[in-house]
Amino acid sequence: MNTDFTPFFEKYEELLAKANSAFGQVKTQHPECVTCQIGCSDCCYALFDLTLIEALYINHHFNKKFEGKEKNRLIEKADQADRSVYKIKRKAYKDFESGKSEDDILTEMAQERVRCPLLNEEDQCDLYEYRPVTCRLYGIPTAIGGKGHTCGKSGFVEGKPYPTVHLDIIHNRLYEISDDLIKASGSRHLRMGDMLVPLSMALITVYDEQYLGIGEAKEGC
Repeated sequence: MNTDFTPFFEKYEELLAKANSAFGQVKTQHPECVTCQIGCSDCCYALFDLTLIEALYINHHFNKKFEGKEKNRLIEKADQADRSVYKIKRKAYKDFESGKSEDDILTEMAQERVRCPLLNEEDQCDLYEYRPVTCRLYGIPTAIGGKGHTCGKSGFVEGKPYPTVHLDIIHNRLYEISDDLIKASGSRHLRMGDMLVPLSMALITVYDEQYLGIGEAKEGC
């Protein structure tokens, strides 16, 4: 790919640094509550999606770090995980169509467990340095849509006041960076900045110019 996404990756890395800082501050203030440690992989089974900038970033570093048999092995794991995620989302869609409440569906999905393809046999991340924002904030109190969340393995007590990261603000910034990237690239797919995909899909997707709608459209596309 000839398109240089470095300026947008740098903006994204600024957001990653803020997430790291927020986690560190909460851990310093409430060390008895933050129970994250090497070998704990509870967050590596959680379902969440990536914005376009996150997907491009992790795809870039995945392809940069891995090759050959090791890369193929991880892609196979990603494909298996992606199939599991698809089935879960498909069921959620059918439940919504049948009239099930959105809150009930989201509660059920939050209980689903799919092993991240980047989680290795030692229960450590194979791409830890470049892990998404969600992974960096798991384990401390967060809130989205006015609802609070925290890791079930943490020591945070429900009802007590703690420093809380508001994910709506972070998500808005991720969408802004993704949208700016699409506009700057000259993509024909102007709504691609709104795209969300699971990490598994981000690993197996080929983000070339044709996929991103950059340059002249090929006949038949």
